[in-house]
Amino acid sequence: MNYQEMDKRLERIERLLSLSKNVLNFEEVAQYTGLSKSHLYKLTSTGGIPCYKPQGKCIYFQKNEIDDWLLRNRKGTSEEIDTEAENYIIKGGQ
Repeated sequence: MNYQEMDKRLERIERLLSLSKNVLNFEEVAQYTGLSKSHLYKLTSTGGIPCYKPQGKCIYFQKNEIDDWLLRNRKGTSEEIDTEAENYIIKGGQ
């Protein structure tokens, strides 16, 4: 294994370790979510994503809140939608 390969592996390990934290900084959230920094900044400035600014400058995020934010607005499977429709019909549209 050459130096470049070892360096890349070390960077991946460091990235994984940083994402195991409970509180993430702006850079880490951009990397964790895959969002561009400009889009993430827009979301923070418009209140579109939960974040914290303890000193009014640096932006921090709770990882569990980011996970919840990423998983909101779940789209049901076709089977779930069919079951829901059947139950609606059986109950007479109530």
